Amino acid sequence: MAFKDPSHQDRIRAAQDAKKAALEKFREKARPDNPEVIARQKEREAVLAAREERRLAKEALAAEKAAQEARERETAAILLKEELDRKDRERADEQERERLLEAERKAERDARYAARKARQKKK
Repeated sequence: MAFKDPSHQDRIRAAQDAKKAALEKFREKARPDNPEVIARQKEREAVLAAREERRLAKEALAAEKAAQEARERETAAILLKEELDRKDRERADEQERERLLEAERKAERDARYAARKARQKKK
């Protein structure tokens, strides 16, 4: 049983043949009219279209969220203004009550003073 060792030239020729076969296989697959290439291209286009659709949907959602937040801020600002106006009215009403109460106290005090002076004059 003898083992035939391939010579150096045989190995180089075998490598060249393998390279040529691989290159030919690649060229065959890379041709634009190859159904596999066309299928891959359509798949890529579908992926890109889906990606673009998701991006647009995400942008629309972000725009809607920003609009909703703007409406919420506007509503909060209106509520805050109403609350401040209500507090200002309450404060003004309280000051008016205090002014009227102070005037009433002064009138009572003046009446007591006048009554005391009148009693003193009678004596």
